[in-house]
Parts: sequence; structure tokens; C-alpha cells
Amino acid sequence: MSPHPAHPDEPVNVALVGAGPGDPGLMTVRGLALLRRADVVVYDRLVDPRLLDEARPDAIRVFVGKASGAHTLPQREINALLVRHAGRGRRVVRLKGGDPFVFGRGGEEAEALAAAGIPFEVVPGVSSAVAVPAYAGIPVTHRGTASSFAVVTGHEDEAKGEASVDWARLATAVDTLVVLMGTRSLPQIARALLDAGRRPDTPVALVRWGTTDAQETVVGRLDEIATLPAAVRLAPPVVIVIGDVVALRERLAWFGGAAGVGEAAAESPRAPSLAAR
Repeated sequence: MSPHPAHPDEPVNVALVGAGPGDPGLMTVRGLALLRRADVVVYDRLVDPRLLDEARPDAIRVFVGKASGAHTLPQREINALLVRHAGRGRRVVRLKGGDPFVFGRGGEEAEALAAAGIPFEVVPGVSSAVAVPAYAGIPVTHRGTASSFAVVTGHEDEAKGEASVDWARLATAVDTLVVLMGTRSLPQIARALLDAGRRPDTPVALVRWGTTDAQETVVGRLDEIATLPAAVRLAPPVVIVIGDVVALRERLAWFGGAAGVGEAAAESPRAPSLAAR
């Protein structure tokens, strides 16, 4: 199988490329092909450094990573950066952790490019919402256990002024809840779900640095998870899985990472090389 060829007469554009959840081996064929021919790579904090090694040696690399409360560049400046480089005739890859359109602000960047008349394409990536639970041995759906799942952000845009996630309705509407960027708000989320009727003994898993060798998982009940010492100390990136499918981890866990349940893990993730995949 070969990726889409790059033709000399292709219009100069920007590719919004999903880098996957951490393991560089989960990068798509199309995304890797575009990365290897890019003139400029604009990348996020969660992109594995080994993926940057796949870019041309002379490619311009621009870090625009975001962490909670610390942004290298405001989003509007990132948008302008993409437009500026593309406007100068450069092939730009915007390399984003996970999938560009799953809480990745890819839609905002695409809007800015469209408004500026810049041709662009979107290369979906493997989302942490499904990949991280899978690496922890947790299928988000399972016959007889879970027929539905929802992916929700635990960190909404404060500029909206009013929260749009209705935790009370979600509490019993779906079997599995996957919460991204919800570490800080976990106590409030758990309380809202309990108040709305979710069972106190519902299993919950917190998976940090999923799909990398630094992966660690903490498991507990919904009514206690926010106060467990092992859970409290976890820092992002963490994917939260809420639902009975979490119990399947006892039989389905297949990827160990650097730490077991509740144990400390390394700060810097490492994953199998591209060649190994």
C-alpha cells in the first residue's frame, strides 16, 4: 500500500495531521508521507520527538505546545503562523496529538485557513479517546456490557461563560464515558455523575501517558476515585474511563508500560520505534 503521491503541481497547502496518542507507530501512512515532505512542521507538546526526526533535516520546526495554564502561543497566533508560512509558498504540516478534530482545535485552524483562502487537508489521527483505553485493556464497548460510549471534555472553554456539558444527562445516558482533559475537574465530575444517579461502585480508570512506555493506570470506584492518593497525584495527560468495561481490564490488560496500577512512572514517555512497527 502506498500513500497518496505528492505531485509537483499540487497546490501549496497546510495539512492538519493527527499524530496519534503517543506511540509513534500509530501515526497514519498518509500523515507520515506529508510529514516527510513538509517545509514547516508546527507541532504540539504531546508529539513524540521521534516523529519530528521523520521530517526533512532542513524543515523548519516550530513548537506551539500547550499545557494547562501555559500556552506557548495563543491559538489566534498559531492560526496566523500557519497562514503566514503557507502564504510564503511553504508546505506546512500542523502536527497535533491524537486527532485534529477531537478536542484538538483543528476546526479553528481549518476555519482560519479557509478564511485566508489557503488550501488545506485534514489527516485524521488515532484518538486517545479509544486508543488509550485499548492500551489499558479496556474496550469502550463490549457486547453484553456496553453498547454506547461518549467522549467528553473535562476542560471547557472558559470564554463561553456557561458550561455546555450536561453531566446530569450523561450520567445514565451512555454506558461508557471517556473524559479527556478532566484531571483537575475529576472531583466535580464524579460528584455530578453520582448526584444524577450513576452507581457509586461504577469502575473508573485513570490512564496517564497512554500507549507509551510511561503508561500507568489507576483504578477505583466512582465514589472514591477522586480521593485515592494514587489518583490525586496524577498529572496530565490522563484519559478517564468511567463504566463497567473498566472491570474487563483484569483479564484484557496486555500492555504494561513502565508502571503497574498506582505505581510511579517516568516523566518522559518512550514508545517502540517506527522501525519496530
